[in-house]
Amino acid sequence: MPESAWSLHPQLAKDTIDIGDLPLSRVLVIKDGNFPWLLLVPRREGAVEIIDLDEVAQAQLMTEITRVSRALKEITKCDKLNVAALGNMVPQLHVHVIARRTTDVAWPRPVWGVAPPVPHDAQEVQQFISAIRRKIWLG
Repeated sequence: MPESAWSLHPQLAKDTIDIGDLPLSRVLVIKDGNFPWLLLVPRREGAVEIIDLDEVAQAQLMTEITRVSRALKEITKCDKLNVAALGNMVPQLHVHVIARRTTDVAWPRPVWGVAPPVPHDAQEVQQFISAIRRKIWLG
């Protein structure tokens, strides 16, 4: 289906800051200062599961997950990356890439529901976005 039919789910739009578009996916940062947390959302209308993408798009998604994961790990110097495509609350296919530290508020549990979201410091999040954009070749 053409990309022009695609739109970002309203909940994802509300909860994120747009970083830019890779060949397949929109890259977003979650509005939660507790964690360095990115989302990749393939721009394919109706995609709910990774298996909803054709094999070429699946391979592209894995390439983009790898690129974003490497950038996030290098920038944050995290202890662990969590990568997941859950979609239990928002059905639109999206992949979480979260930098975790053994000292973070949720460690070692999953990040969901452990602590209320904390607003980002405006300057810090802009520096983070700029660093991510450079590392994933968006600017």
